[in-house]
Amino acid sequence: MKKNKIFIACDTSNISKVNEIIKKTQNPKLKIGYKFGLEFLNSKNGRNFLYKLKNKIIFADLKLHDIPNTCVSTIKAVKDLKINYLTIHISSGLDTLKKSKKVSGKIKLVGVTILTSLDNKALKEIGFNKEIKKLVYHQAKLANKAKLDALVCSAKEVKIVKKIFKKEIITPGIRLNSKTNDQKRILTPKQAFKNGSDWLVIGRPITKGNIKKNITSLIDHLNQ
Repeated sequence: MKKNKIFIACDTSNISKVNEIIKKTQNPKLKIGYKFGLEFLNSKNGRNFLYKLKNKIIFADLKLHDIPNTCVSTIKAVKDLKINYLTIHISSGLDTLKKSKKVSGKIKLVGVTILTSLDNKALKEIGFNKEIKKLVYHQAKLANKAKLDALVCSAKEVKIVKKIFKKEIITPGIRLNSKTNDQKRILTPKQAFKNGSDWLVIGRPITKGNIKKNITSLIDHLNQ
């Protein structure tokens, strides 16, 4: 039976907390990977911890967003970490995406579309004149052109993206209940998989409180 694939977001700089998350989220019913973001990767012990971490699917959510040379140099600089997935903002531009893909090697380069913390109102404030769905569709085209390995988008845009991007889709903004926190475009795990997501990124709904109980609740939700 095909296992649902979940990236657990380790959004902390506390090493003992990360060890607890990894220990308590092991479950034969799910395929689990671990996402480490800017907070952890920039912490004093974060990089060293990741360097030593073995036999885990590692998602380095660096969200690179810079000129081509800087992104290329950064990818080369993190290759010793043996990470499996690495994020880069599609809004960095096609040239940056192509050059980054050229040096990424075994690392799966993941294009980030519009952050799930943003809505149409927030986009207008930034200066975009396209609505989210049109912009994400356009970005998916760029990701395709740059031959990226995967794409990050809200579960609400997965069906649109899949029309043109046929590789892995990773979906953040997942909630088991109505608590949105700082996310705007959210769906439940079941809805996201139904829409066609390959991986879900789940943080607080699993890592806050009783981790083992939260994992069991997630599995129950998916089996309903």
